[in-house]
Amino acid sequence: MASDEQSEDPFAPRRNPQLLGHQAAEQRFLTSWRSGRVPHGWLITGPRGIGKATLAFRIARFVLANRQTNADEGPGLFGDEPTPAPDTLYIEPEDPIFRRVASSGHSDLITLEREFNPETNRMRSSIPVSRVRKAGDFMRLTPGEGGWRVVVVDSADELNANAANALLKVLEEPPDRAMLLLISHAPGRLLPTIRSRCCRIPLSPPADADVATIIATQRPDLSDSDRISLAALAEGSPGRALALADEDGLSLYRELISLMVDLPKISTAALHAFSDRLARRGAEESFRTASELLGWWIGRLARAGARGEAESLAPIVAEEAGCVPRLLAAAGVDRWLE
Repeated sequence: MASDEQSEDPFAPRRNPQLLGHQAAEQRFLTSWRSGRVPHGWLITGPRGIGKATLAFRIARFVLANRQTNADEGPGLFGDEPTPAPDTLYIEPEDPIFRRVASSGHSDLITLEREFNPETNRMRSSIPVSRVRKAGDFMRLTPGEGGWRVVVVDSADELNANAANALLKVLEEPPDRAMLLLISHAPGRLLPTIRSRCCRIPLSPPADADVATIIATQRPDLSDSDRISLAALAEGSPGRALALADEDGLSLYRELISLMVDLPKISTAALHAFSDRLARRGAEESFRTASELLGWWIGRLARAGARGEAESLAPIVAEEAGCVPRLLAAAGVDRWLE
Protein backbone atom coordinates (compact mmCIF):
# COMPACT_ATOMS: atom_id res chain seq x y z
CA MET A 1 0.00 0.00 0.00
CA ALA A 2 1.32 3.44 -0.85
CA SER A 3 2.01 5.26 2.39
CA ASP A 4 0.72 8.74 2.90
CA GLU A 5 4.01 10.55 3.18
CA GLN A 6 2.39 13.94 3.19
CA SER A 7 2.59 16.07 6.30
CA GLU A 8 -0.30 15.92 8.73
CA ASP A 9 -1.90 18.76 6.82
CA PRO A 10 -5.66 18.47 7.42
CA PHE A 11 -6.26 19.82 3.90
CA ALA A 12 -4.08 17.30 2.08
CA PRO A 13 -6.31 15.70 -0.61
CA ARG A 14 -7.10 12.50 1.30
CA ARG A 15 -7.99 14.52 4.43
CA ASN A 16 -9.80 17.44 2.82
CA PRO A 17 -13.60 17.42 3.23
CA GLN A 18 -14.07 20.53 1.05
CA LEU A 19 -14.36 20.83 -2.71
CA LEU A 20 -15.38 24.25 -4.01
CA GLY A 21 -16.06 25.20 -7.60
CA HIS A 22 -16.45 21.67 -8.99
CA GLN A 23 -20.13 20.93 -8.44
CA ALA A 24 -20.64 19.92 -12.09
CA ALA A 25 -17.88 17.31 -11.84
CA GLU A 26 -19.40 15.90 -8.67
CA GLN A 27 -22.82 15.64 -10.29
CA ARG A 28 -21.31 13.90 -13.32
CA PHE A 29 -20.13 11.06 -11.11
CA LEU A 30 -23.36 10.98 -9.09
CA THR A 31 -25.46 10.71 -12.26
CA SER A 32 -23.49 7.63 -13.26
CA TRP A 33 -23.74 6.20 -9.76
CA ARG A 34 -27.50 6.60 -9.62
CA SER A 35 -27.86 4.84 -12.97
CA GLY A 36 -26.37 1.67 -11.50
CA ARG A 37 -23.95 1.41 -14.43
CA VAL A 38 -20.73 2.80 -12.99
CA PRO A 39 -17.58 2.76 -15.18
CA HIS A 40 -14.59 1.00 -13.68
CA GLY A 41 -12.13 3.64 -14.90
CA TRP A 42 -12.32 7.40 -14.31
CA LEU A 43 -9.86 9.98 -15.62
CA ILE A 44 -9.84 13.28 -13.70
CA THR A 45 -8.03 15.96 -15.71
CA GLY A 46 -7.09 19.62 -15.46
CA PRO A 47 -4.24 21.96 -14.46
CA ARG A 48 -2.19 21.26 -11.37
CA GLY A 49 -3.44 22.32 -7.99
CA ILE A 50 -7.13 22.82 -8.78
CA GLY A 51 -8.55 19.93 -6.75
CA LYS A 52 -8.21 16.78 -8.90
CA ALA A 53 -6.76 14.64 -6.10
CA THR A 54 -9.26 16.09 -3.63
CA LEU A 55 -12.10 15.03 -5.96
CA ALA A 56 -10.55 11.56 -6.42
CA PHE A 57 -10.46 10.90 -2.67
CA ARG A 58 -13.92 12.41 -2.30
CA ILE A 59 -15.20 9.86 -4.85
CA ALA A 60 -13.22 7.07 -3.16
CA ARG A 61 -14.75 7.83 0.26
CA PHE A 62 -18.23 7.96 -1.26
CA VAL A 63 -17.83 4.64 -3.07
CA LEU A 64 -16.44 2.92 0.02
CA ALA A 65 -19.30 4.30 2.13
CA ASN A 66 -22.12 3.40 -0.31
CA ARG A 67 -22.34 -0.24 -1.28
CA GLN A 68 -25.38 0.05 -3.56
CA THR A 69 -24.99 1.52 -7.03
CA ASN A 70 -28.70 1.82 -7.70
CA ALA A 71 -31.38 3.14 -5.37
CA ASP A 72 -33.97 1.03 -7.26
CA GLU A 73 -32.42 -2.33 -6.40
CA GLY A 74 -35.37 -3.15 -4.18
CA PRO A 75 -36.21 -3.21 -0.50
CA GLY A 76 -33.64 -3.70 2.18
CA LEU A 77 -32.94 -6.85 4.19
CA PHE A 78 -35.96 -6.39 6.45
CA GLY A 79 -38.39 -5.25 3.78
CA ASP A 80 -37.83 -1.56 4.35
CA GLU A 81 -37.65 0.97 1.55
CA PRO A 82 -34.39 1.21 -0.43
CA THR A 83 -31.97 3.89 0.62
CA PRO A 84 -32.51 7.08 -1.43
CA ALA A 85 -29.80 7.85 -3.96
CA PRO A 86 -27.31 10.32 -2.45
CA ASP A 87 -27.23 13.81 -3.95
CA THR A 88 -23.70 14.66 -2.82
CA LEU A 89 -20.32 12.97 -2.50
CA TYR A 90 -19.76 14.59 0.88
CA ILE A 91 -18.84 12.33 3.80
CA GLU A 92 -18.65 13.79 7.29
CA PRO A 93 -15.05 14.09 8.60
CA GLU A 94 -16.20 12.28 11.77
CA ASP A 95 -17.37 9.28 9.72
CA PRO A 96 -15.18 6.18 10.35
CA ILE A 97 -14.63 5.70 6.62
CA PHE A 98 -13.43 9.31 6.24
CA ARG A 99 -11.00 8.80 9.11
CA ARG A 100 -9.66 5.52 7.73
CA VAL A 101 -9.15 6.95 4.25
CA ALA A 102 -7.43 9.99 5.78
CA SER A 103 -5.02 7.75 7.69
CA SER A 104 -4.41 5.37 4.74
CA GLY A 105 -6.03 2.65 6.84
CA HIS A 106 -8.92 1.43 4.68
CA SER A 107 -8.41 -2.15 3.50
CA ASP A 108 -10.26 -1.57 0.20
CA LEU A 109 -8.29 1.50 -0.93
CA ILE A 110 -4.73 1.95 -2.13
CA THR A 111 -2.93 4.88 -3.74
CA LEU A 112 -0.28 4.66 -6.46
CA GLU A 113 2.12 7.60 -6.40
CA ARG A 114 5.80 8.31 -6.66
CA GLU A 115 7.68 7.20 -3.56
CA PHE A 116 10.76 8.35 -1.71
CA ASN A 117 13.92 6.44 -2.63
CA PRO A 118 16.15 6.15 0.44
CA GLU A 119 19.11 5.11 -1.72
CA THR A 120 19.16 8.41 -3.62
CA ASN A 121 17.48 10.51 -0.92
CA ARG A 122 15.03 11.75 -3.57
CA MET A 123 11.58 11.04 -4.86
CA ARG A 124 11.51 8.37 -7.54
CA SER A 125 11.05 9.76 -11.04
CA SER A 126 8.12 7.50 -11.90
CA ILE A 127 5.65 4.90 -10.65
CA PRO A 128 7.14 1.47 -11.46
CA VAL A 129 5.37 -1.44 -13.12
CA SER A 130 5.67 -3.58 -9.99
CA ARG A 131 3.35 -1.22 -8.10
CA VAL A 132 0.72 -1.35 -10.87
CA ARG A 133 0.82 -5.15 -10.97
CA LYS A 134 0.26 -5.28 -7.20
CA ALA A 135 -2.65 -2.88 -7.63
CA GLY A 136 -4.12 -5.18 -10.30
CA ASP A 137 -3.87 -8.15 -7.92
CA PHE A 138 -5.47 -6.04 -5.19
CA MET A 139 -8.42 -5.13 -7.43
CA ARG A 140 -9.08 -8.80 -8.24
CA LEU A 141 -9.57 -9.66 -4.58
CA THR A 142 -13.03 -9.72 -3.07
CA PRO A 143 -13.67 -6.38 -1.34
CA GLY A 144 -12.91 -6.84 2.34
CA GLU A 145 -15.99 -4.92 3.45
CA GLY A 146 -18.50 -6.10 0.88
CA GLY A 147 -18.47 -3.00 -1.29
CA TRP A 148 -15.83 -1.87 -3.78
CA ARG A 149 -12.07 -1.92 -4.15
CA VAL A 150 -10.65 1.47 -5.18
CA VAL A 151 -7.24 2.47 -6.54
CA VAL A 152 -6.25 6.13 -6.84
CA VAL A 153 -3.36 6.86 -9.24
CA ASP A 154 -1.78 10.23 -8.45
CA SER A 155 -0.74 10.87 -11.08
CA ALA A 156 -1.11 8.73 -14.20
CA ASP A 157 1.37 11.10 -15.91
CA GLU A 158 4.10 9.58 -13.72
CA LEU A 159 3.63 5.97 -14.78
CA ASN A 160 6.61 4.65 -16.70
CA ALA A 161 5.98 2.95 -20.04
CA ASN A 162 5.72 -0.58 -18.61
CA ALA A 163 3.51 0.61 -15.78
CA ALA A 164 1.16 2.35 -18.24
CA ASN A 165 0.81 -0.85 -20.26
CA ALA A 166 0.15 -2.87 -17.11
CA LEU A 167 -2.56 -0.39 -16.12
CA LEU A 168 -4.10 -0.70 -19.57
CA LYS A 169 -4.47 -4.45 -19.06
CA VAL A 170 -6.41 -3.83 -15.86
CA LEU A 171 -8.68 -1.37 -17.68
CA GLU A 172 -9.23 -3.83 -20.54
CA GLU A 173 -10.44 -6.56 -18.17
CA PRO A 174 -11.65 -4.74 -15.05
CA PRO A 175 -12.62 -6.92 -12.08
CA ASP A 176 -16.13 -6.64 -10.68
CA ARG A 177 -16.72 -4.06 -7.95
CA ALA A 178 -13.35 -2.41 -8.60
CA MET A 179 -12.68 1.20 -9.56
CA LEU A 180 -9.62 3.05 -10.88
CA LEU A 181 -9.43 6.80 -10.32
CA LEU A 182 -6.69 8.28 -12.50
CA ILE A 183 -5.44 11.84 -11.99
CA SER A 184 -3.76 13.53 -14.94
CA HIS A 185 -2.37 17.04 -15.42
CA ALA A 186 -1.55 16.36 -19.09
CA PRO A 187 -3.95 13.70 -20.44
CA GLY A 188 -2.67 14.16 -23.99
CA ARG A 189 0.52 12.37 -22.92
CA LEU A 190 -1.30 9.26 -21.75
CA LEU A 191 -1.79 6.24 -23.97
CA PRO A 192 -4.85 6.87 -26.16
CA THR A 193 -6.10 3.42 -25.19
CA ILE A 194 -6.05 4.39 -21.50
CA ARG A 195 -8.00 7.55 -22.22
CA SER A 196 -10.55 5.67 -24.33
CA ARG A 197 -11.29 3.17 -21.55
CA CYS A 198 -11.98 5.79 -18.89
CA CYS A 199 -14.90 8.07 -18.23
CA ARG A 200 -13.37 11.52 -18.21
CA ILE A 201 -14.09 14.25 -15.66
CA PRO A 202 -12.40 17.47 -16.82
CA LEU A 203 -11.90 20.11 -14.14
CA SER A 204 -11.49 23.82 -14.83
CA PRO A 205 -9.84 26.27 -12.42
CA PRO A 206 -12.37 27.48 -9.85
CA ALA A 207 -13.34 31.15 -9.64
CA ASP A 208 -11.05 33.49 -7.73
CA ALA A 209 -13.74 33.90 -5.06
CA ASP A 210 -13.77 30.12 -4.44
CA VAL A 211 -9.97 30.05 -4.30
CA ALA A 212 -10.00 32.93 -1.81
CA THR A 213 -12.49 30.99 0.33
CA ILE A 214 -10.22 27.95 0.31
CA ILE A 215 -7.25 30.12 1.30
CA ALA A 216 -9.29 31.59 4.17
CA THR A 217 -9.89 28.13 5.65
CA GLN A 218 -6.17 27.40 5.80
CA ARG A 219 -4.61 30.83 6.21
CA PRO A 220 -7.01 32.86 8.37
CA ASP A 221 -4.09 35.15 9.22
CA LEU A 222 -4.17 36.69 5.73
CA SER A 223 -6.26 39.75 4.92
CA ASP A 224 -9.14 39.55 2.44
CA SER A 225 -7.20 41.65 -0.07
CA ASP A 226 -4.15 39.36 0.18
CA ARG A 227 -6.34 36.30 -0.41
CA ILE A 228 -7.87 37.85 -3.53
CA SER A 229 -4.38 38.80 -4.78
CA LEU A 230 -3.07 35.27 -4.18
CA ALA A 231 -6.07 33.78 -5.99
CA ALA A 232 -5.37 36.00 -9.00
CA LEU A 233 -1.66 35.15 -8.96
CA ALA A 234 -2.47 31.44 -8.88
CA GLU A 235 -4.94 31.70 -11.80
CA GLY A 236 -7.54 29.49 -10.17
CA SER A 237 -5.21 26.95 -8.54
CA PRO A 238 -5.86 26.69 -4.79
CA GLY A 239 -2.76 24.53 -4.41
CA ARG A 240 -0.59 27.12 -6.09
CA ALA A 241 -2.18 29.95 -4.10
CA LEU A 242 -1.44 28.19 -0.81
CA ALA A 243 2.11 27.41 -1.91
CA LEU A 244 2.64 31.10 -2.74
CA ALA A 245 1.25 32.05 0.66
CA ASP A 246 3.69 29.68 2.37
CA GLU A 247 6.59 30.96 0.25
CA ASP A 248 5.82 34.64 0.96
CA GLY A 249 5.08 34.91 -2.75
CA LEU A 250 2.89 37.99 -2.45
CA SER A 251 5.69 39.96 -0.81
CA LEU A 252 8.08 38.83 -3.56
CA TYR A 253 5.55 39.85 -6.20
CA ARG A 254 5.15 43.32 -4.70
CA GLU A 255 8.92 43.80 -4.71
CA LEU A 256 9.11 42.68 -8.34
CA ILE A 257 6.38 45.13 -9.33
CA SER A 258 8.09 47.96 -7.47
CA LEU A 259 11.18 47.31 -9.60
CA MET A 260 9.23 47.00 -12.87
CA VAL A 261 6.83 49.89 -12.46
CA ASP A 262 9.33 52.65 -13.30
CA LEU A 263 11.23 50.89 -16.11
CA PRO A 264 13.47 51.82 -17.85
CA LYS A 265 14.40 53.70 -14.69
CA ILE A 266 15.20 51.50 -11.74
CA SER A 267 16.24 52.04 -8.14
CA THR A 268 19.74 50.62 -7.77
CA ALA A 269 19.33 50.39 -3.99
CA ALA A 270 16.03 48.52 -4.29
CA LEU A 271 17.49 46.18 -6.91
CA HIS A 272 20.47 45.34 -4.67
CA ALA A 273 18.18 44.79 -1.68
CA PHE A 274 16.00 42.41 -3.70
CA SER A 275 19.08 40.56 -5.01
CA ASP A 276 20.44 40.21 -1.48
CA ARG A 277 17.13 38.75 -0.34
CA LEU A 278 17.26 36.06 -3.02
CA ALA A 279 20.99 35.31 -2.73
CA ARG A 280 21.25 34.68 0.99
CA ARG A 281 21.73 31.18 2.36
CA GLY A 282 18.51 29.20 2.53
CA ALA A 283 16.70 31.44 0.02
CA GLU A 284 16.66 28.92 -2.83
CA GLU A 285 12.87 28.56 -2.64
CA SER A 286 12.42 32.34 -2.73
CA PHE A 287 14.71 32.57 -5.76
CA ARG A 288 12.69 29.90 -7.59
CA THR A 289 9.38 31.56 -6.69
CA ALA A 290 10.58 35.02 -7.76
CA SER A 291 11.87 33.64 -11.07
CA GLU A 292 8.55 31.92 -11.77
CA LEU A 293 6.58 35.04 -10.87
CA LEU A 294 8.71 37.23 -13.13
CA GLY A 295 8.28 34.89 -16.10
CA TRP A 296 4.56 34.59 -15.42
CA TRP A 297 4.13 38.37 -15.17
CA ILE A 298 5.96 39.06 -18.45
CA GLY A 299 3.81 36.40 -20.13
CA ARG A 300 0.69 38.02 -18.70
CA LEU A 301 1.79 41.41 -19.98
CA ALA A 302 2.52 40.03 -23.46
CA ARG A 303 -0.84 38.24 -23.66
CA ALA A 304 -2.69 41.39 -22.61
CA GLY A 305 -0.89 43.36 -25.29
CA ALA A 306 -1.54 40.80 -28.01
CA ARG A 307 -5.25 40.72 -27.15
CA GLY A 308 -5.59 44.47 -26.82
CA GLU A 309 -6.58 44.09 -23.16
CA ALA A 310 -3.85 46.18 -21.52
CA GLU A 311 -6.19 48.92 -20.37
CA SER A 312 -8.74 46.54 -18.92
CA LEU A 313 -6.26 44.22 -17.18
CA ALA A 314 -6.98 44.41 -13.46
CA PRO A 315 -3.96 44.96 -11.21
CA ILE A 316 -3.23 42.13 -8.80
CA VAL A 317 -1.77 44.47 -6.17
CA ALA A 318 -2.39 48.20 -5.82
CA GLU A 319 1.22 49.04 -6.75
CA GLU A 320 0.61 47.54 -10.20
CA ALA A 321 -2.09 50.02 -11.28
CA GLY A 322 -1.28 51.49 -14.70
CA CYS A 323 1.97 49.54 -15.00
CA VAL A 324 1.03 47.22 -17.89
CA PRO A 325 -0.35 49.88 -20.30
CA ARG A 326 2.66 52.12 -19.70
CA LEU A 327 5.23 49.37 -20.30
CA LEU A 328 3.45 48.16 -23.43
CA ALA A 329 3.44 51.74 -24.73
CA ALA A 330 7.19 51.94 -24.09
CA ALA A 331 7.97 48.63 -25.82
CA GLY A 332 5.74 46.56 -28.10
CA VAL A 333 4.54 43.00 -27.56
CA ASP A 334 7.28 41.62 -29.81
CA ARG A 335 9.96 43.09 -27.53
CA TRP A 336 8.38 41.64 -24.41
CA LEU A 337 8.06 38.24 -26.09
CA GLU A 338 11.74 38.42 -26.98
